[in-house]
Amino acid sequence: MTKLRLGPIAEEKPVKLTLELPGALMRELQDYGRVHAKLTGLESALPPERLIPPMIERFIASDREFGKQRRRG
Repeated sequence: MTKLRLGPIAEEKPVKLTLELPGALMRELQDYGRVHAKLTGLESALPPERLIPPMIERFIASDREFGKQRRRG
């Protein structure tokens, strides 16, 4: 199993979203995709648009203050 924070990525029906990223962040995401593919046994790197949603999900899930505030309503 990988030691990356991002594990296997599940398939789910997407919702289209358009955003702009700084070039440096895009390169980091491409590098992360290559490392993720290598460590999870994928044949090729996942593109950034497949990495970003689970990264955001993981970030939100680990944000304790957000969870606390959300439960409070």
